[in-house]
Amino acid sequence: MKISVVRATDLGPAELDRWRALQRADPALASPFLSPEFTLAVARVRPAARVAVLEDDGQVAGFFPYEVRRRVIGVPIGFGISDCQGLVHAKGLEWDPIALLRACNLPVWEFDHLMGDQAPFAPYHRERAGSPIMDVSKGYEEYVADRMREGDVIRQANRKQRGMVRDLGEERFVWEDRSDTAFDALRAWKSAQYQRTQQYDRFDTPWIRQVIDELMTSGAPGCRAVVSTIYAGDRPVAAHLGLRSESVLAYWFPSYDTELHKYSAGILLCLRMAEAGAADGIGHIDLGKSKALYKDRLRNDELPVAAGRVGRSWSVTSARRAQDAMMRSVKTGKVGDALRSGRTGKLLRMVKSRLAGK
Repeated sequence: MKISVVRATDLGPAELDRWRALQRADPALASPFLSPEFTLAVARVRPAARVAVLEDDGQVAGFFPYEVRRRVIGVPIGFGISDCQGLVHAKGLEWDPIALLRACNLPVWEFDHLMGDQAPFAPYHRERAGSPIMDVSKGYEEYVADRMREGDVIRQANRKQRGMVRDLGEERFVWEDRSDTAFDALRAWKSAQYQRTQQYDRFDTPWIRQVIDELMTSGAPGCRAVVSTIYAGDRPVAAHLGLRSESVLAYWFPSYDTELHKYSAGILLCLRMAEAGAADGIGHIDLGKSKALYKDRLRNDELPVAAGRVGRSWSVTSARRAQDAMMRSVKTGKVGDALRSGRTGKLLRMVKSRLAGK
């Protein structure tokens, strides 16, 4: 196997067409995060973005998009906003992850939403989880019938929807809402949520906002950002900025008006998106792997995802492992124990050295 590394923006039309063809040939690769358009949007604002091109028997057989951060840490392309990661490849292709890292000149590659069924990466999984999905491949009516059999989420959503209409005005759902009103409301709600939960504001992060802006103007069927909105009367009550391919909608940036939380408009929005998406070729909505009660109630299937790291440098891999342990200790209140560990202290010094590029 031959592996060459190029800047993502240097890929030619033939290579991009081959990338898209590999996606179309395997439904498991249909996520918009795996598309060349997502990689290119990130690469235009992240200079350290690269793509490893794999050739087998003289034919391009795979694409591995990634970024280099802090000079030595490899991560999936768009790390932090990508909910599906992995290698886009021809069916039956086998690869050696260590050889792949060697070709990319990466000491370590870390992932948090890796497709769980890519077997060559399986030995490097640290943890596995299920990413809940709303499978509407058999039609929205079949999805509703399944959820009605399994619980009361549909009945509750309908009851609260009637209350919302009674109190605020007629419901109006827009599948692809291009109005400034919708996006401005979503951004304000989401930024307030980030502040409440003490997370960094993705919409206030320049490179993320630039990627979003490009994908919102994209007409590419394999990857474009769309805003879906529910209004009550003229008032937006919930909105979602998602990334879609021809058959998958990634649940990306959802938000709602917290003053109207009693109407559970976020759940209603998911149901409206499922209905409109099913009519527009969407096979499933990937809700993402985070734990939330509403996702458990809406899901009717799941996709395996994994977190972990592939390492070919003992020092960098160990340093990153120690850094992870320290962060877990901080979160669980055990930082004192970690700091008193001589080995942890040594590895943390190594972390600082490596991440400083020394």
